[in-house]
Amino acid sequence: MQQQTKRLITISMLSAVAFILMFIKFPIPFLPPYLTLDFGDVPALLATFTLGPIAGLIVEFLKNLLNFLFNIGDPVGPVANFLAASSFLLTAYFATKHKDRIKSLIVGLSVATVVMTLVLSILNYFILLPLYGMIMNLADIVENVKIVIVSGVIPFNIIKGIVISIIFILLYNRLKNVLPK
Repeated sequence: MQQQTKRLITISMLSAVAFILMFIKFPIPFLPPYLTLDFGDVPALLATFTLGPIAGLIVEFLKNLLNFLFNIGDPVGPVANFLAASSFLLTAYFATKHKDRIKSLIVGLSVATVVMTLVLSILNYFILLPLYGMIMNLADIVENVKIVIVSGVIPFNIIKGIVISIIFILLYNRLKNVLPK
């Protein structure tokens, strides 16, 4: 019972930190301004690698649910963020052979970056960008989906994967013994 309580508290705290970190976001120069980089996925990665993939997904879900409730005008953003993070977290977790070795983490996170980029490119092409363009009444996005993906979505997800991976590796080595397993 005490172990379950610690786990629940840890997931709740990491979700709250992830939500707060979502507010610290910035656009990447030369990319569309609606693609902003935030560090809210780092706590979810910590949860994934210390408590398991379900815990990481719960952190992502709670973070994006809170984000949706605070930004009701943009329902597509939180959905896209959840799908991106889920593909990244799950791939990183299952592609990393030895969770305590840096080289293995780098390989797993690199594979996760590629998978996230592919998944988001496909989802943006068929679903997310057309939906976003329709909801926000932005016809030029719908008409230029291929250009937006090649010049925005792909580079953004590669940069995001690299930045999140670097921050995670730096934190994980220091926090893996502190967080409950």
